[in-house]
Amino acid sequence: MSKELEIKDVGESSSPLAIKIGFKKLFDSYRSQLDSEITYLRERAEAVLAIEAQYPILSEGVMDKSKLLELKEPIDFILADLFPAHLTQNEIKIATAPFQENILKATKRYQDIREIAGQDFKMELSNFSPKEHYIMACRIILSVYYNFSVDFKRPFFYKIPDANGILRSYRVLYNGDFVGIEKGPNAKDITKENVAMLLDNFENLEIWKEMFPPHSWYFNGFVIANMYDATIDVSISNFKEDLLELDAGDDRFVKSFRNIIRSIFNYPDIEVGFAQFNKEDHTFNKIPNAFGISSFLLDSDRAKDCHQSLCDHSYEVICLHKKSFTISNIPGSIEKYPENPLFKAYHEQGIASAIITPLVAHEELLGVMEIVSKKPGELNSINANKLQDILPFLVDSLRRSKEEKENLLELLIQSECTSIHPSVHWRFRKEAERVLKLQQNGQMANFREVVFEDVYPLFGQMDIKGSSDARNEATKKDLVLQLKLVHKIIEKIHVIEPLPIYEQLSFSIKEYRQEIKETLEVDTEQRVLSFLQEEIIPLYRHLENKNDQLKELIQGYYDEIDPQKGFVYQHRKDYDDSVALVNRTLASILDRKQNDAQGMYSHYYERFKTDGVEHNMYIGESITKELSFNKIYLYNLRLWQLQVMCEMENSFYQLKHNLPVPMEVASMILVFSNSLSLRFRMDEKRFDVDGTYNARYEVVKKRVDKAYIKNTEERITQPGKITVVYSQTEDEKEYFGYIKFLQSKKYLGADVEVLELEDLQGVTGLKALRVNVLYKDSTEDKKYYTYDDLMETLR
Repeated sequence: MSKELEIKDVGESSSPLAIKIGFKKLFDSYRSQLDSEITYLRERAEAVLAIEAQYPILSEGVMDKSKLLELKEPIDFILADLFPAHLTQNEIKIATAPFQENILKATKRYQDIREIAGQDFKMELSNFSPKEHYIMACRIILSVYYNFSVDFKRPFFYKIPDANGILRSYRVLYNGDFVGIEKGPNAKDITKENVAMLLDNFENLEIWKEMFPPHSWYFNGFVIANMYDATIDVSISNFKEDLLELDAGDDRFVKSFRNIIRSIFNYPDIEVGFAQFNKEDHTFNKIPNAFGISSFLLDSDRAKDCHQSLCDHSYEVICLHKKSFTISNIPGSIEKYPENPLFKAYHEQGIASAIITPLVAHEELLGVMEIVSKKPGELNSINANKLQDILPFLVDSLRRSKEEKENLLELLIQSECTSIHPSVHWRFRKEAERVLKLQQNGQMANFREVVFEDVYPLFGQMDIKGSSDARNEATKKDLVLQLKLVHKIIEKIHVIEPLPIYEQLSFSIKEYRQEIKETLEVDTEQRVLSFLQEEIIPLYRHLENKNDQLKELIQGYYDEIDPQKGFVYQHRKDYDDSVALVNRTLASILDRKQNDAQGMYSHYYERFKTDGVEHNMYIGESITKELSFNKIYLYNLRLWQLQVMCEMENSFYQLKHNLPVPMEVASMILVFSNSLSLRFRMDEKRFDVDGTYNARYEVVKKRVDKAYIKNTEERITQPGKITVVYSQTEDEKEYFGYIKFLQSKKYLGADVEVLELEDLQGVTGLKALRVNVLYKDSTEDKKYYTYDDLMETLR
């Protein structure tokens, strides 16, 4: 059987059309040429119509596969004009039934493409479902038989593997000039109303089948399918879709991107690399999961200076002129320039040709894309131009990705660092809208300070007791340890090389150690570190080159030094880790509980981490958009605050067992009865109380936790207890009620003290309630303990 007549299946099982291969319309076109004045055309028409007379079945239509095979020669003859011999090597064209591989005649180029694909390869339209097959056949009936214009135009593609195994995309353009549609006995008449209903029910295949039952119409004729290689167009289209639909780190994207590049260049083994450009450091960086692709420029390095990655010429082309740089023969180039860093890096990885393309947006270098091959000449300055079609989309995606990252960073910074809480964000937005409107009208406008009038403040803190002493003690231990290490090495050096200078250094070290043990002055730490940096380290650098014994001693010293800080950082690290763990734990509880409190009534909240955690809250009508404030919401927030402080106390004492450095915390709440004004300081980008009288509140906040009980040496705040500081009798009654309620809930113990505070600078008459907290030893423990009970357990 000839390759030009490949009939696989004349009928279509799921179609309204019963397919007959016929040539009536082709014969009719030749009939119109019988009177032509051109002899060749007239003679050709007579010869073709003689075939019709000899084989009338070719005009009537053939449904039998074997009969078509018998008629191969006359079919070949009558189709000859549609397949000129001079074009058969270049055109990709077939005569067939619609949407089927019923090949009546084909060009040489199509036959070659089909042969490479293999006998087992099945020709199917890649973007056409069975449902679309059926509806498309209905559309042909409406168009050819009823002359209804139903626009169903869309591109059709065959995907066929080439000799390299690359799947190439061929777009199909159908010519239906030789198609005839005939009504079968089971065909239904179609009205305009039917068409209107069908147009509104494209997805409902059952309705289409009801109006066009399977095999109720006859297709009599053939179509000419012209194809062209649209691999690059399809690859670019797929690339754009992937940029929109898939995450850059997604494995599907990586595979798709690599296949697209291979399709564009038509080489199955080329690889893709990517490196980001860091403007601040002037380096190329390898980014984990960025396109899931590594960088051949960097190889095993995570980052490298651009000048070290590139040679002078490639640096100028890529980084300065922002143009592609190609190396078509790396083995030949490395022979001429053996020290070229770019050639060496590629040659060591077995790369023989490469294209490095800068990715540039608005004149800013974002990074570089690398296309590499292990074959010389496969990549060159000519085929590098193929990248121009995809670069705009890749660059746009990278730019958007960078902007999204910057936006996320800004959101994170705002979330962590700014004083603008979500509860008051609406006021800032309103002010911004005012400014923008004025500026758009050509008027000068600046942000005004935002003020919230008549709000009630709440302040609380959990302070790490004795944090300064603990930090100093940790510093002393680290300094003594480091001086011991230095002294030990100096003494050994003195034995090996008995010079008087070593005795003097040993004496200085002993003096420093004695000074640290007696008292740690403000500048002691800095003086010790300067002594080590200026006198000991230079000496070590000199001595470690003298002999291996001294080198080993000095290396032992460096092993004890923290490489980032340059000094012994053991006890201080334990202290810093303990403070960080306490702060992180307490802050997370407070932040989490705040989400619930905001649901009760919106209020301003800010939290700070120092040596412990403190928080400010402000509540009032001016903070909310609705004028619905009632003091019941203030009382509720005060009760909530006291209860959360109890829970934070419990969390701390469950955490306490695991701290590297033992610590205690003391809790305090400050009650301020009067409302005040809260102003956002634009210059300082933070909120502050407004007015002279209100400033008294800030003074008390800063000093009260260090205050003493009147006529005693006892601090007002103590571990195991919560201290509530106030000045009004009404506040005392209010908090006695909260304490009694929380005692019933087993949050607080029975030991309640009423205390007077010593006078603070400019503030007198403060009092305090101090009540002990009940603790649970663990979250599963059902019993409650006093602070003394827990301390006894720890002992």
